[in-house]
Amino acid sequence: MVQSKVVDLRGQVLRSIDLDDRVFGIKPNTAVVHQAVVTQQANARQGTHDTRTRAEVAGGGKKPYRQKGTGYARQGSRRAPHYKGGGVVFGPHPRSYAKALPRKMRRLALRSVLSARAAEQALTIVDSFTLGAGKTRALLEVLSMLGASEGAVIVVGERSDPVLRAARNLDQVHVVTPNGLNLLDILRLPRMIVAEAAVTELTRTLTADLTPATEAE
Repeated sequence: MVQSKVVDLRGQVLRSIDLDDRVFGIKPNTAVVHQAVVTQQANARQGTHDTRTRAEVAGGGKKPYRQKGTGYARQGSRRAPHYKGGGVVFGPHPRSYAKALPRKMRRLALRSVLSARAAEQALTIVDSFTLGAGKTRALLEVLSMLGASEGAVIVVGERSDPVLRAARNLDQVHVVTPNGLNLLDILRLPRMIVAEAAVTELTRTLTADLTPATEAE
């Protein structure tokens, strides 16, 4: 088991807990993390880019000049790609960039980045994360006391409207519940602050496909 301290919102140590080393103590699988990042970024693409071919641009119904006797190369339409205003050859058209990633690989990627954060001492566990009022200033004061003034992913045990309201104007702070944890946010922001209740839920979810006897990967 991985040992971790539980602190309050002022940074005072309350107790120590054991973290499941299958979630917070494995050797990160960088290949799977990379594949998960590529998949998530690809799935975020809209794929609405489009260009018009010579069949779609306006005009071009009349032959520019007669076939023979001009000294110029024969031409059939002003909408040909080499003319200004002509169609685009091999340009992008709407498509889906969606990729699929097996659930076990998604979970392994999350376990890998959580273990990396724990090994880097960039993971802080709090007994609970609550704010009396949804004030951004109050949230920034809490983050400063927890050593996360440069930004953090905050994982709360359950939805908290005051915390969400306090963080909505801060690009460097992302508040989620355990089932909304995002791999890209963990990699983007320098620290993680996780409520103790969220640790239990994350452990349950991310070890669902592992047996108790399974060794850390």
